[in-house]
Amino acid sequence: MQKLIVIGASAGGVNALTSVTSALPANLRATVLIVMHIGARRSLLPEILQKLCPLPVKHAEDCLPLLPGQVLIAPPDRHLTVEIHDGQPRARLWRGPKEHYTRPAIDPLFRSAAAAFDGLVIAAILTGYLDDGTAGLHAVKTCGGYAIVQDPKDAQVPDMPASALSYVTVDNVLPLCEIGPMLTALAAHAPQWPAGAGVGAADRKPQPPEWMRVENRYVRGVGDIEDLQRIGIPSGYTCPECNGALWKLNDVIPPRFRCHTGHSFSARVLAELQDDTVEAALWSSLRALQEKARMVQELFEDAAVLQDPESKERHRQHALKLQADIATLHALLSK
Repeated sequence: MQKLIVIGASAGGVNALTSVTSALPANLRATVLIVMHIGARRSLLPEILQKLCPLPVKHAEDCLPLLPGQVLIAPPDRHLTVEIHDGQPRARLWRGPKEHYTRPAIDPLFRSAAAAFDGLVIAAILTGYLDDGTAGLHAVKTCGGYAIVQDPKDAQVPDMPASALSYVTVDNVLPLCEIGPMLTALAAHAPQWPAGAGVGAADRKPQPPEWMRVENRYVRGVGDIEDLQRIGIPSGYTCPECNGALWKLNDVIPPRFRCHTGHSFSARVLAELQDDTVEAALWSSLRALQEKARMVQELFEDAAVLQDPESKERHRQHALKLQADIATLHALLSK
């Protein structure tokens, strides 16, 4: 049976992906799908990897059949997911809500592959910042797949591997040079669902839980607030993307939030974005104070011309207070 290999990478990912894909054989018995955080920028990643990879490498196309012996990469500004159509696994591309403030994101690929693919999914998390991919790797393990994480000590940026290891019981922690050979060996083995995985007997594919099905709907743009009510509770926090209410998802790892339009954030990413929001608000406040200080200075000068000592003193005191507030904000922002 065909296998599916899914790989996620972020900062430092070009070198890491080059190392992994160059070690794959030309007769690999699996399809390889890759997400790297590239945003909406033009990507030359297929051309870069193709220089050393024995397999054909290209950007994924919507509804493209997933055949063994090919490497497909998420194109700019599109989530790459997996669906089954008439028994044939296919790549699906969506310009759905960003997850972890990025599109393409790793979690949608891993989550959809875990839920839909008719074979054992092998997932690998490589170098990168923050924790995209951790929830997706948990989804893969929940559905009986195989999880590999690059050794954080070996990663250019250890955050993503370290996060995965903190929350997911993985099958292998490997240095980069060993990941390609391990993927090759796993692809050659007949898939077997582990006893006790998911539901039922060992020869049955584990069924995806409700939270996984709901989150996969949001990537396609068809999730709604009723879906959120089934898997989460209102958090009291605000979505930094659309300013809508965020719901905290139940029984997921790592802790995650999603708004009813679909934007999704881990608690760690949300905290990082809140830092950005606070800083932007402080700079905006500084600008407003500086403009007000300039206006009060003009009022002070007008009062001097009009020989109005009462107004002149009032504006002088006001200007001094504004200058003190401006200095306080400058000091806060400089930290």
